[in-house]
Amino acid sequence: MKMDELPLARQVDLAFRQMHKELSMLSDGTVFLQIRNNRIGKFGIRHYDAANWTESGSVRTTGGLTESQRLAFRNMALEAIKRKTWSHGEIQFEFAVRKGLLTATVQYESNYNMAALDPSVVHV
Repeated sequence: MKMDELPLARQVDLAFRQMHKELSMLSDGTVFLQIRNNRIGKFGIRHYDAANWTESGSVRTTGGLTESQRLAFRNMALEAIKRKTWSHGEIQFEFAVRKGLLTATVQYESNYNMAALDPSVVHV
């Protein structure tokens, strides 16, 4: 089976598996999935690291997501894509671990293209 033939849920699973190591080193950030024609194109993690720098310029080491937190986060993402109603857009999952508790939110963004509009629908 070709990558572009995989169901979206399987693609999300593969994306989270690819980000496994990076998530294990981060305690907060935003995972994004850019979707076109119900296929993930670009995905990754946005992370602002300023909170981990000390005044002396050294980096504080903080633990990232545990295995169980990564699994729970992936499962939340799989549930979230079931609520998606569009074929083009982006889903962002903000996450943070505070006092050992993982919190996460989801934001959906749909994209449309004026050049792709059906002319019969446009009324002047």
